[in-house]
Amino acid sequence: MSPAITPANGYTYLGPEGTFTEAALHTLPEAATRQLVPMVSVAAALDTVRDGEAAAAFVPIENSVEGGVTATLDELARGRQLMIYREVLLPITFALLVRPGTKLTDVKTVTGHPVAQPQVRQWLARELPEAVWESAASNADGARLVQEGRYDAAFAGEFAAATYGLEPLVTRIHDAENAATRFVLVGRPARPAAPTGADKTSVVFWLREDHPGALLELLQEYSSRGVNMMRIESRPTGEGIGRYCFSVDCEGHVQDRRVGDVLMGLKRACQRVRFLGSYPRADEVGPTVRPGTRDEDFLEAADWLGRCLDGRC
Repeated sequence: MSPAITPANGYTYLGPEGTFTEAALHTLPEAATRQLVPMVSVAAALDTVRDGEAAAAFVPIENSVEGGVTATLDELARGRQLMIYREVLLPITFALLVRPGTKLTDVKTVTGHPVAQPQVRQWLARELPEAVWESAASNADGARLVQEGRYDAAFAGEFAAATYGLEPLVTRIHDAENAATRFVLVGRPARPAAPTGADKTSVVFWLREDHPGALLELLQEYSSRGVNMMRIESRPTGEGIGRYCFSVDCEGHVQDRRVGDVLMGLKRACQRVRFLGSYPRADEVGPTVRPGTRDEDFLEAADWLGRCLDGRC
């Protein structure tokens, strides 16, 4: 059972202790002054925010190897509305954690979060080809299961070893160089922070009707305004086979004229649009703005149209 959380101060996160999520959360300066409470699932962490029991929740949303974290994408699309306020990118490398005294030849069963498996599959096939993999709720939970003797080894962060009384038998395990996971700080809806010049905007949209080119028409809302899409993923709505919504991240802030114009275009064309926030990019990379899509270009065009209506163009 999780401890009581102080709503004005507490942050929840995908637990238990020792997850990559916790490690990423500690990179936020404000984490040092917050009550940090692990939760058993992404849904549980986000529901504490929806219910006013926590100020924010910190959860994984995207992995450079596996793509979107479906539990987070679905919760943000289907549950009571929440907004993203911050993001963190954490380089990911795994350690094989074992009980003290365990040798590599002793490892017959391994565990870890399902997202971890594709990131260590080649290493596992090469070094432990006979080992049986079973998934755990999180990498840290896998470490706990090893501590309890239910598995021989767990793929987790090396930092989790001390928490669970384990030893890192092998470190720096990864099949893909520069693997990283993206995490987001999620709170209740409010006014987005001011633009920084290096921002990201996230939405979910639902097609009004399914017809040839329907998705292309909506993607053109972005391309025609020079807004770069950074991620797009389809997710089932739960309303039947073939019914999907689309989760999209793009460069820019809702206060940028080109981005705001995209969102208005989506609102006109879609059955439904959910705004998930505009927030600073973790990599601090600003967008390349095409000629004709700067804020001043939109203002100049609006001024020209006004003069045309007055007979002065």
